[in-house]
Amino acid sequence: MQSKISIRFTKTSLNKKPMDFNNLDDYCIETTQSEPDLLIELVEKTYSDMGYPNKLSGKTIGRTLKLLAKIAQPKRALEIGMFTGYSALSIAEGMQTEGELICCETNPRAIEFAQSFFDRSEHGKKIKPIFGPALDTIQSLEGEFDFVFIDADKRNYLNYYEAVLPLVRSGGLIIIDNSLWQGRVLDPKENSDIAVNEVNRLIAKDKRVENVHLNVRDGLNIVVKH
Repeated sequence: MQSKISIRFTKTSLNKKPMDFNNLDDYCIETTQSEPDLLIELVEKTYSDMGYPNKLSGKTIGRTLKLLAKIAQPKRALEIGMFTGYSALSIAEGMQTEGELICCETNPRAIEFAQSFFDRSEHGKKIKPIFGPALDTIQSLEGEFDFVFIDADKRNYLNYYEAVLPLVRSGGLIIIDNSLWQGRVLDPKENSDIAVNEVNRLIAKDKRVENVHLNVRDGLNIVVKH
């Protein structure tokens, strides 16, 4: 005979306060191992010397990129949207010693800024910044890539994805930052909102890949090519 289980809802359980997700974000940052001192300095100098410092990937994304690169051990990687080099150094930190990371960037001042930190890093020799529109740079590239990080102008996200996918080897990673676009993907109105939403929707149905879309910081869509 099955026993009956009595479930009681106390006043405390019914009135439980909702979880504070902002505090959880802070907790995750606090309990993630720290980035190197050079990257901390890069963040501080970006905020003091450069416009739009919020373009920085931040500690949680940076350490995730480093960890994924350390697991994947890419020989050849591509970054679309380098800015001041925080994510590039994070990826390079996880790459094998002889690895190469090609970075696309349209801001010459950002390239100069980033290079000053690459020159001081033991991983900087792996990084090759290329000035110019990323889609033009991608068309000029030959050979396969093991790892791609997309974090540039959102209106071109779908174009970037389609441009890099043929260059990624089977089993290679494509990682898309800002994939939640500050929540605008839930009600896309601007061109950038629509483009980010479109690439997310495409990836979810794309038989060429498999993915997991994570609610980390401003969203991280992690894609593996079949």
